[in-house]
Amino acid sequence: MGGTLGGGTEGLHTPERRPRETPTPRDLASEHLGGSEEGTQGPKEESADAAQAALVTRSIRKDTLIKKASMVMDFLLERYIMKEPITQDAMLEVIGSKFKQHFPEILSRASERVELLFGLELKEVDCSRNIYTLVNKFSLGVEEGSSDEEELPKSGLLMALLGIIFMKGNRATEEEIWEFLNVLGIHAGKKHSIFGEPRKLITKDLVQKGYLNYRQVPNSDPPGYEFLWGPRAYAETTKMKVLEVLAKIQETVPSSFPDLYDEALRDQVERAGLRGAARAPAMAEASASTRAKSYSSSHI
Repeated sequence: MGGTLGGGTEGLHTPERRPRETPTPRDLASEHLGGSEEGTQGPKEESADAAQAALVTRSIRKDTLIKKASMVMDFLLERYIMKEPITQDAMLEVIGSKFKQHFPEILSRASERVELLFGLELKEVDCSRNIYTLVNKFSLGVEEGSSDEEELPKSGLLMALLGIIFMKGNRATEEEIWEFLNVLGIHAGKKHSIFGEPRKLITKDLVQKGYLNYRQVPNSDPPGYEFLWGPRAYAETTKMKVLEVLAKIQETVPSSFPDLYDEALRDQVERAGLRGAARAPAMAEASASTRAKSYSSSHI
């Protein structure tokens, strides 16, 4: 999953992280839900039957841990909504004593999915008593206007959607967006227990709030539609922050995606230039005002 280090132990050169190919929307969602089983085959001399049996065993174990992680995720969200403390003992009760040895992996899967979908980061606040809390890590105003105090934040899902758009060349087709959402269990026309009607969320709610731009692809026949960043997305986050989310899903670092990383760096430079240009007139006006006051005082 994570970026690998090239080179062996021979020589004195420093191994470098190899660039990764830009993942597809399906890759991102699948990676987040549990990764791939590729590369788990045994030695060549292992019999076909033994290899198949081992693969089935690994698959069953993986599916079971994913289910347990979903149970822990539901528990975390329930405690977040109710504003109740999250303890390790309570989470162990959720998964059962039989899976106690797998608790670190289960908790890791659950916390990563909570972070992806809701932008909530799990933090341990009391190491001696193993007490945790969920903290909203994205400063987006997507929750503004909500009358429901118990509504879960949507900023995590929004950041992931912005990431898909950035990854696809700053415009993602509707099919690419749904490919990502479907793997997460979010389907058009099927009301989601947390996000409500998904199509309304991404084509109306987030569009009206200015986070997404949903438009017909020019000259498409039959008509096709695509998503772009909206003006509020550009104002409240950056391509680098979004790339950090994508990299975390892939368990690597932003620089592992050279093209996206270079574009994110250019975006930072452009933003810095715009901020500097915006401050210049104000600074000039303040300087002129100071000089005028000084001149006036000297002639009194």
